[in-house]
Formats: sequence, structure tokens, C-alpha cells
Amino acid sequence: MSRLPGWLTATALVVVWLALSTLAATGFFLTSERTVDVASHEARVTPDFTGEVVVRTGPVLPDVRTDSGSLVGVEIELGKTDARSLQELTARYAAIGSNSDAQIAKVSDAVREMAVDAVVRGLALGLLPILGWVLLGARRRGEIVEHLPTRRGVAGLLVIALVVIGLTTPWRGLGGASQDQPERWVSLATFVGPSVELPDELADVEVRGDTAGETRRLVASAIDSYREGREFYADAAEAAADLELREPEEGETVVLLLSDRHDNVGMDQVARAVAERGGAEAVFDAGDDTSTGKEWEAFSLDSLADTFDDYSRWAVAGNHDHGTFVRSYLTDLGWTYFDDEVIDGPGETRILGVDDPRSSGLGNWRDESDLTFAEVRARLADAACEADEDGDRVDTLLVHDANLGDEALSRGCVDLVVGGHTHVQAGPDPVRTDDGEVGYTYTVGTAGGAAYAIAIGTKLRRAAGLALITYRDGEPAGIQSVTVETTGSFAVDPYVELE
Repeated sequence: MSRLPGWLTATALVVVWLALSTLAATGFFLTSERTVDVASHEARVTPDFTGEVVVRTGPVLPDVRTDSGSLVGVEIELGKTDARSLQELTARYAAIGSNSDAQIAKVSDAVREMAVDAVVRGLALGLLPILGWVLLGARRRGEIVEHLPTRRGVAGLLVIALVVIGLTTPWRGLGGASQDQPERWVSLATFVGPSVELPDELADVEVRGDTAGETRRLVASAIDSYREGREFYADAAEAAADLELREPEEGETVVLLLSDRHDNVGMDQVARAVAERGGAEAVFDAGDDTSTGKEWEAFSLDSLADTFDDYSRWAVAGNHDHGTFVRSYLTDLGWTYFDDEVIDGPGETRILGVDDPRSSGLGNWRDESDLTFAEVRARLADAACEADEDGDRVDTLLVHDANLGDEALSRGCVDLVVGGHTHVQAGPDPVRTDDGEVGYTYTVGTAGGAAYAIAIGTKLRRAAGLALITYRDGEPAGIQSVTVETTGSFAVDPYVELE
């Protein structure tokens, strides 16, 4: 028997490898799953090739599905949540929907990770039979080929295939959860009735229409809230693009300061629009991004990180960011927190910060726990003054409550203290020391328009506040405050030059 040319043999092996790898990767992909925090739920995400996004909400609310826009589909099974009532849960959905890009990106990232993992595993698994075939040698391969048409050969192939499948395939079956009865899907418009005006982006959404009338009313109310909130914040973001803000001069660096978002993800797009209009390159987050610091509020942190993913970012935790979750989560998403040391800040400045000591589990100073607000204030001043004496002056002190920086200012060890906490703008106010040095304290309003610990809703509950800090020659040079009224209109304060 004449031998095939070497290049033809190699080509055949590559083709077989790719074919086997494709089959294996497809199997791995369709049996993959990830658990992620989505829309304040712990959710199980599984991919498929239905071309649909299906959200399994549980026994009370209707399941939802829509077109994914591609061959790849996904099923999202919502798990546990901390919502105390159905009304609270639907209100959350409406608020999250007003800026849902971060949640969509999170699920998309999970699907991409599963796809990449499946391809890598498929390529590796597909290579094993090729390597085995090559290592057997020509004589042994000939013997195997001769035995393939026999019962023994077929049985051997089946055993090998079953072993490989058993070792590599998760035992949950293909696709999502099986259904005992055929699913009856109806359009969302049919489900809620003609009295509810649907936004254009919900026109193709379908639901399983087997829920009670009270649930229909809750869904209809959530749709109204979603539409109102989405329009309100989109209009505000559009208006922000036309604000008359001071433009940075050559050599200046502008930083957006925000605080007290309290889960209002709708305002994130407005904050971004203000930052872009003002020429900001970085963000200071003075804390209270959440209401409780619990894991269900990951949607708020995802939105913040997604909105400013291309900015330099520094943050501290506020008194409502209880525990360590908020800090660790945002740190993983690229935000810089502080470990009691002066670090590089924007515009060739030096910055120091500390988490609010009233946050449960936070406020430790150099490994000392249970310190009071006054004690942390004193330790913070000592650290700033020690750095100043060593020639490493703190240009900006970032805290949640500006009162935490009072002592550092009064001792003349920092140039600018910025924070939030009160939900009301104050300053910039000069603070003069006995020897004539001047520093400034500034408190920004609530970026989430929060009247309480949580700012989920269709509109602002109170005026929202943002600020643009300008740095020049490595020092804070000025501050301009921006207020978003509850009507969606803007009030821009004059730019205040810092001495």
C-alpha cells in the first residue's frame, strides 16, 4: 500500500482534530453554567443555541424571554434575593432597568467566559485521539483498522466514547431546566393589556402568562416606573452634554467627585455625561454607593464600574457600605482604595483616604479595630502631618464625611478635604491655620438624589449633587458644583478658584 504524502496526512489530522474539537467544545459549552449576581439575585446562567434570552423568575412573577440578537441564547434562573416583598422586588427591577447595560454586560461576560473555556477544553480533548493515533505507530494502527468492522472493535469504540463523555460532561443535561408541560408564551403587551404603554425596547418581550391578576398589576406598575425612570435619566444625561461648564486649560486635570449614590444606577449615565462635558479624566467616589453593603447590591457597583471603566478611579467606603463587600468588590473591578498610606493621585498629586469608621467591619487604622470617629480623625491627621514633615504633602484627603478631615486641615497638613455623607452641598470653605496656611473643605451632595438610605425610584427624591475638581501644577486649583434638580433641570455653580 502506497503511503500518503506527508502534507496530506498532516492536513487530514488537523481536519480531524478540528472536527473532534468542535464537537467536544459544543458539548462543553451547552453543559456549562455560571453563578453570578444579576438584578439583586444570585442567578444561574446557562448558554444554549436557541437565540433567545430567557429569564426564569420563580413561582410568583412571570418568566420573560426575548431575542438575543444572535445564534447564542442564554437562560438566567434567578435565585435568592434579600427583597422583603414582591413590591420591593419589582421596584428594584424597574430601577435597575433604567440603566441595565451593566447587568447585560455581566451576563454577556459570563457567556463569553464559558465559550472560551469550552473552546480551550475542546481543543485539548480533540487533540488526545490524534496524539494517541500518532504515537501508536503505523503497524499498530493497521491492526486497529482491521478490527474496527468487527463487533469487538465497535464495542471498544463505544466504551471509549462513553468513558470520555462521562469524565468530561457535567451531569445536568443539555440546555436549561426541562419543562413537564409545554410553555405558553404571550407578548408582554397582551399580558399587561392595552392600558399600559410599552417602551419600544420591550415590544418584542414575551412572558409566560399564567400568573394572577395582582401580579399583572405589579408588572404593569413596574413597566410604568421603568419607562418614567429611563426617560427621566436619559433626558438628564442628554441635557448635561450642553451644560456651560468651565473647560480645563492646558496642563490641568479635572476629577469628578461623587458620593451617596445609594443604588441609584439611573444617575450614573448623568454623572458620566457631566464628567465628559467638564473634561474629567478621573473619579473620586466618597462612598455610600449602597444602602446596606450587602451582596444583592452588586448591581449598583457593576453599574458604577461599567460607567467609569475608562477613568482613573479612587474610592472610600461610606457608613452605609457595611462590611467589606463593597470595598472588595469595587477593588476587583479596578477601583483604588486606601491602606493608610499616601498614594499617587490625579494630575501628579498625592492623595490619602480612609473608609468611614462607622461602617461595620471598616474604619480600622493600622490593624487597630473598634476606633471611634474622633480617634480615626486624630490618627488620620497624624498620618497626613507625618507625611507632610517627610516631604510627601497630601494634596487631597478623600473621606466619606468631610468632618473626618477637620483636624488634618486645622493643623495645616492637607490642601483639600472632600467628602459627602450629608446629602447636601457645602463649600468649598477655606480653613486657615494659626500660621496663615489655607486649606479647603468641600462636601458634595448626593449623586443618587437620595432622601433616605436607598434611592431606588423613577426620579430623584431630592436634588442630586456632583462636583468637578480641577488640579493644576500638582495642587487643587478649583471646584465647580453641579446640581440636578428633581425636575431634571440643572443648576451650575460658578467655578471657585482655590488659593
